[in-house]
Amino acid sequence: MTPEEMVGVREDLEAFAAELFDGFFRADQRRWGQVYVRGLLLDGRRKSVEPMAARLGEDGNRQALAHFITSSPWDPAHVRARLAWKMHDVIGAEALIVDDTGFLKDGDASACVSRQYTGTAGKVTNCQVGVSLHLAHDHASAVVNWRLFLPASWDPASPDADADKVARRGRCGIPARVGHVEKWQLALDMIDEARTWGVDVPLVVADAGYGDAAAFRLGLEERKLAYAVGISCRHTAHRAHARPITPTYQGTGRPPVAKYPDKPQTVKELVMEAGRQAARPVSWREGSRPGTGRTGLKRMYSRFVALRIRPAGREIRQATQGAELPERWLLAEWPATEPEPVQFWLSSLPSGMPLASLVRLAKLRWRIEHDYREMKQALGLAHFEGRTWGGWHHHVTLVSAAHAFCTLQRLARDPKDTAQDRASTK
Repeated sequence: MTPEEMVGVREDLEAFAAELFDGFFRADQRRWGQVYVRGLLLDGRRKSVEPMAARLGEDGNRQALAHFITSSPWDPAHVRARLAWKMHDVIGAEALIVDDTGFLKDGDASACVSRQYTGTAGKVTNCQVGVSLHLAHDHASAVVNWRLFLPASWDPASPDADADKVARRGRCGIPARVGHVEKWQLALDMIDEARTWGVDVPLVVADAGYGDAAAFRLGLEERKLAYAVGISCRHTAHRAHARPITPTYQGTGRPPVAKYPDKPQTVKELVMEAGRQAARPVSWREGSRPGTGRTGLKRMYSRFVALRIRPAGREIRQATQGAELPERWLLAEWPATEPEPVQFWLSSLPSGMPLASLVRLAKLRWRIEHDYREMKQALGLAHFEGRTWGGWHHHVTLVSAAHAFCTLQRLARDPKDTAQDRASTK
């Protein structure tokens, strides 16, 4: 936003910030929280402290802003909880989406920087990785929780610990209790924390980076949360009608465990056997290109195969302890122009779920790409120049607040469209 445009929304922002930072005991923290969010909203290529201070006019106190974001001892979880309460009601969230994004770095002094893979660059590179939790509906979404992934090289208890990186933990302000935890476990931790806030959404959506982890899916099932997650084509499963057979017990030794008589097949093999004729056309939302949709935009369209299967794999068999494997949805996208399926999902949604609804919910992950793009291109998500653990968490939390404010402003400008979007997805 330009300074002139910001004048028109200043009162809205002040009310939003007052609600968000109400838990701060100190007036100066409430003030600089609002100023920092306003700085993120102003036009400008860089959203680090110094260029933001230059654009903020009489509120452009660089030293105060730097102290607030890097050193001030406020708990970002309090802000995230208030953000989650507000956005859950406004959005009418029907799913939690989890994913991660990279923060590319030139040096190695920032907390948790390591050479690791990130989809942001599409390769292994020097970066931080943040795991995020989003509330989502077709018409809007908001990021409400974050974790900074700590690679094993930063964990003194790991056999892969790097002495130089471990030595930097103190300078980066990384709490002693923080160790290396897999990203899928960080996602479960964020979901648990959101539920302690009273934010309980019964569906989780994620890509194959999380869906491929059987422990993640089992964790969701233990929490009685439905899921629609991407998986790679190498996963194995039995057809839904398959049943285990228990060998006759001879009365000596350990009783035999029930086993399926046939070997499981890969999910790709199962879909290929069902054949192209099993694919059905589905249109699930309007895209961004001109077309003939309700808003003048092109409808997203493809062909999908949905099968009922029983996922196999060592972790699943161990969890069921020889009992019948649970029945799940296997969803595959098979465009008419492709010789084989191009994408796969596994879902615990009810067996009677219509194909169009199953596709729409599995595809809801597009909202997270929209959020990352807006936060990185317009709101300076990756522009934090500090090196501390606390500073990173403060910055991403306030970027999330700025993003939520933009979403609220958009919804307020077009409430009719929002109501129509909600009605069309029921």
